[in-house]
Amino acid sequence: MSSIATGPHFLPKRYFGLLVLSVVLLASVARAQTPAKKDPPPVAKTTSAQPTPADAKRFIEQAETHLLDLWIKAGRASWVAENFITDDTESISADADQAVKAAAADLANQAKKFDKLQLPPDVARKFKLLKLSVDIPAPHDPAAQAELAKIAASLDGDYGKGTWCPDDKKENCKQLPDIEKILANSRDPKELLAAWQGWHAIAPPMRKRYTRLVELGNQGAKEMGFADVGAMWRSNYDMPPDEFSKELDRLWQQVRPLYVSLHAYTRWKLAEKYGKDMVPEDAPIPAHLLGNMWAQEWNNIYPLLAPANATTGPDVGAALQAKNVDARGMVHYGEAFFTSLGFEPLPSTFWERSLFTKPRDRDVVCHSSAWSIDFKDDLRIKMCIDLTAEDFATVHHELGHNFYQRAYTSSRRFFKTAPTTASTKPSATPSLSR
Repeated sequence: MSSIATGPHFLPKRYFGLLVLSVVLLASVARAQTPAKKDPPPVAKTTSAQPTPADAKRFIEQAETHLLDLWIKAGRASWVAENFITDDTESISADADQAVKAAAADLANQAKKFDKLQLPPDVARKFKLLKLSVDIPAPHDPAAQAELAKIAASLDGDYGKGTWCPDDKKENCKQLPDIEKILANSRDPKELLAAWQGWHAIAPPMRKRYTRLVELGNQGAKEMGFADVGAMWRSNYDMPPDEFSKELDRLWQQVRPLYVSLHAYTRWKLAEKYGKDMVPEDAPIPAHLLGNMWAQEWNNIYPLLAPANATTGPDVGAALQAKNVDARGMVHYGEAFFTSLGFEPLPSTFWERSLFTKPRDRDVVCHSSAWSIDFKDDLRIKMCIDLTAEDFATVHHELGHNFYQRAYTSSRRFFKTAPTTASTKPSATPSLSR
């Protein structure tokens, strides 16, 4: 996964972030003082001693309605938490996430009553999607549910707040977008290693919580009938998880010879640049030399790898800068691509509610993501855009999610889930990450 570097053209109004946050928190307090009436979760009632397909259909439709309400509330809470990282927004997001996970666990447990019925294909698929409707399933124990939600929210916040201060000098502190620029552009191995280690140093304090998150998630998955969370995720591809693993291995063997050749070539060229002591022949390529914080994409080091006299194609970043395009303008370019294919323009709320650049007055989670808050037309993206070819491509990637999300507005609730990418966990929550 990759977050996007800071855009230089955004200057928030003074105290705007604090004002919005105050409104959000005051509204939350008001709701807490005057609790709204809530529809009770559906119960798997039957019309006879034995459940019938009609009972199953009625139950799953009620489950759809109940979960959709919780998904929307959780989406709004998560949006605020990722755009205004504070202890309070983290707690609000955790509460909303716990409500979703608790309801999904309860409904999945009730759904077992209908397991032996022969159901219409669409109804049967909804029962399957019910079990897959959360990314990390919670155990039935309310205390464990609360613990899982709190851990997930805290890890998300810590990721967004992660900061590296070179030489422990506060005036030089950097967050992920600026550290990524070093990985992408520097050719100084010492600077690259320091930046890579500096960013990854935020992980050790998260290790214990993450380990516990995995334990709780696996417990929840087992209670739903899966071997673990991994098996649950692999069940999201219309085949048993073991078959999915076999198919993945089969496809990997097809591309493996090409990948091994490209990997060997990359090692050779990096050894030419940095020396064989730094890039040995019998060890993994050091991750900090690959131009990407997660070593997932190597396009930033293409100038080091390109054969002699090879052309690199047009310099998209330079062209954008020459045209004085800002972050919003890059998104307009992306929208224009999709409208040229016949899609309707994005709604006005997209431009009012999306985040295109990193604010200067607060921490945000800069990891690029696409959101459908209400599963209708409240579409948004959240990015910290920089004027680079990589960000230009990422804008199109995220908008692809948005236009796909809108294409499903007429579908039933369980069928609204947009497709995920290789780095996105199967989920029915409203955001999709790169």
